[in-house]
Amino acid sequence: MDFTNKTILLTGASSGIGKAIAEALSNYNCKLILLSRRIELLSSLKERLKNSKAEIHIEQCDVSNKNEIKTVFQGILKQHGSIDLAILNAGVGHPVKLEDYNSDFADETFHVNVLGMIYCIEQLLPSFLERKKGIIAGVSSLADNRGFAGSGFYCASKAAASVYLESLRVELSNYGVKVLTIKPGFVKTAMTDKNQFEMPFLMQPEKAARIIVNGIEKEKSIIQFPFPIILSTRLVGLLPNWFYFFLAKRVKV
Repeated sequence: MDFTNKTILLTGASSGIGKAIAEALSNYNCKLILLSRRIELLSSLKERLKNSKAEIHIEQCDVSNKNEIKTVFQGILKQHGSIDLAILNAGVGHPVKLEDYNSDFADETFHVNVLGMIYCIEQLLPSFLERKKGIIAGVSSLADNRGFAGSGFYCASKAAASVYLESLRVELSNYGVKVLTIKPGFVKTAMTDKNQFEMPFLMQPEKAARIIVNGIEKEKSIIQFPFPIILSTRLVGLLPNWFYFFLAKRVKV
């Protein structure tokens, strides 16, 4: 995809990977519509990017709220017309130990990481289908292939997101609409800062954003990185269940 003169919507744009993606895309002559729950951070980002090549618009939006998504997206489509690229990046994660087990964390994780993505696509899909073009890029994770101790809610939500995006890719293939799945490894953000375990090949968000933007430009169906984590997760995925269980029990979280 050539980003020039395109209208690009990005959720979860106020911090972390989303903020870095917004900064990377601001170097292109495009229209950027940035969404986040934290409007004050979006306002600060918009001010910082005011002299960039991109035309920046911001909207406060909680992707876990279906009614809010409907209202905000209908307003966006009315004001800006069609969306050429939707990068659905909003995500949360909470390390949950057994002594702190709380289903409220699961509610938030699945509402943002899975249902939030579905709510957004529900609003965008009619326009994509009518125009028979467009790109949906959903952010999942390389943590989608097995259940890791202390990260059950997060891993399960990302597994659901990856499978959902794969299904959508197949369904939309005959309509000219492309679906890309973005699967980062460990990226240094406020979310990963909460992790108390070692995170190999931890990457800065700016580098992750460059890889993601480059992958979207090339319209790669799967954008995943870094290679050592890709390889290790594939190997872990191939392990017999009994052997994975044997190893996983010995990992401290």
